[in-house]
Amino acid sequence: MQNRSPSAASASASPTAASAAVSPMAPGVGGVEPAVTLDQVPCWSDPDQRISPLSPTSTGSETPPSSFLSFSDPLTGDDAAAGPGGRGTSRFPVDHEINSKIYLWRGHPWNLEVDAVVNSTNENLDEAHSSPGLHAAAGPGLAEECATLGGCRTGMAKMTNAYDLPARKVIHTVGPKYAVKYHTAAENALSHCYRSCLELLIENGLDSIATGCIYTEAKNYPREPAAHVAIRTVRRFLEKQKDKIRAIVFCTTSSSDTEIYKRLLPLYFPRDKQEEEIAALKLPADVGDENGETVIDERKIRIKPLPAGAANSKTPIPTLADIPLPDSELTRRRNSFKLDSYLDPAFMSIIKDPDLRRKEQWEKSAQANKGLNFANLLGFGDLGSPPLSAAEEYSLHSRYLAKANSVNLSDIAEMKIIYRGGVDTEGRPVMVVVGAHFLLRCLDLERFVLHVVKEFEPLIQKPYTIVYFHSAASLQPQPDLGFMKRLQQILGRKHQRNLHAIYVLHPTLGLRTAILAMQLFVDGEVWKKVVYVDRLVQLFRYIPREQLTIPDFVFQHDLEVNGGKGIIVDPRTKHVYQRPSS
Repeated sequence: MQNRSPSAASASASPTAASAAVSPMAPGVGGVEPAVTLDQVPCWSDPDQRISPLSPTSTGSETPPSSFLSFSDPLTGDDAAAGPGGRGTSRFPVDHEINSKIYLWRGHPWNLEVDAVVNSTNENLDEAHSSPGLHAAAGPGLAEECATLGGCRTGMAKMTNAYDLPARKVIHTVGPKYAVKYHTAAENALSHCYRSCLELLIENGLDSIATGCIYTEAKNYPREPAAHVAIRTVRRFLEKQKDKIRAIVFCTTSSSDTEIYKRLLPLYFPRDKQEEEIAALKLPADVGDENGETVIDERKIRIKPLPAGAANSKTPIPTLADIPLPDSELTRRRNSFKLDSYLDPAFMSIIKDPDLRRKEQWEKSAQANKGLNFANLLGFGDLGSPPLSAAEEYSLHSRYLAKANSVNLSDIAEMKIIYRGGVDTEGRPVMVVVGAHFLLRCLDLERFVLHVVKEFEPLIQKPYTIVYFHSAASLQPQPDLGFMKRLQQILGRKHQRNLHAIYVLHPTLGLRTAILAMQLFVDGEVWKKVVYVDRLVQLFRYIPREQLTIPDFVFQHDLEVNGGKGIIVDPRTKHVYQRPSS
């Protein structure tokens, strides 16, 4: 194993050579990368780290220290982050000492001269499932030692020598597999990975560590939620153990991961009061407990204080000798009598069963909305489901998006119910929806929702437009308003804010009535953006023809409904559509 000291490494390389070989945000190219010392890695508290790119595709423009605001944060809504002390209260105040221990590095951890580097692997500690490039850099001795450890459980960590690496030790940890159904368990297991690595570091008398992202694409863990877990767990750990830690280096190997960390680090490690105030508004509602783990309310143990005055009461508690009891009863009560004397109704009140509580909440919401039940009588569907908070909508959207990215939805895509168009006259991207292709009787609605979430995700990050072809769609049964409300909740508030307009071609009286019902009962903000378009030529005023792929039957329907000269020429394909003879 190589034994390098940071001072020796930095003294042996000139500043020019060092900056050329180890750019702080780009890995080396080709061959064996030189060892990088901590003084060559950007520290989070360094002044030059307070200027960051405006976006991943920035061409060199720079922004002030609060540039992380330029990124749209999917974890927050307008009211998602009221801290324990109210809106604007920081849950992660400025701590310069903690910030001085955080580093962000674009490159592999095993190129760094630190006490330990983290290897994300599987339960068997296999070389094939370890972080790419680690075993090749460390040499065969690492795999041989891993084979003697007897594996490692998910969320736990084990340590080995580092062999040919610049580091002294390698800490191996096993990240969780992500499933939407068990997202809380996966989140807490991932948090335990980071905490286990840091605890193992301290137990062995070490104080500097470099870690990559402890998740793999094969395990389906979404990148941004994983980064939130990593950063907040490290922050909570440092709050308790900062005296024992010298440096923690977050290592990223892709531009997307780098931008995620640059955007999220100010939320948990603000460097001044301005960033602290902004972070208080941008943090997600759930930032975990004192260890960074997600808290499940139903699993909390609630202990109420003694009744007022009971603790200071001078009234003597009667002794067992004063109460005539059989010997068996005396024995049974011997150890419980003093406790029983305090068990009055106020002290013994407990929270209801969580399932019963949720049922009551649902019933109360349905009761409050029973004035809307006539919508169901009109055939619009059941709209009695309770509204969701911004945090609940984000959690719902994240689970659906993670599942959508993990399953094959090509069969839904082939139905061409929704697909991407070009851009409208103002340059906004367009999503096309074909009502006649929505075959409700043979469509798996749950898989369709997953497809919608996946297709809309790139669009809803910025202003966009929807074009809905209702041509001949009245011949097919359509989803009710209850389904539409649920779909809108899954897409979330960002979809509502960034939607510019919904252009509805060939609306019928029934559709207009349904949209009016959605304006009244579902969401007026979204459905008041509907623009009715009776003719194709009118639609082309908003979206140029060359930006749309239009099914042939839409042209035929336009001729049947609007008549005119009996022909219409597709400006894109030059095909001439003639009105069918009666």
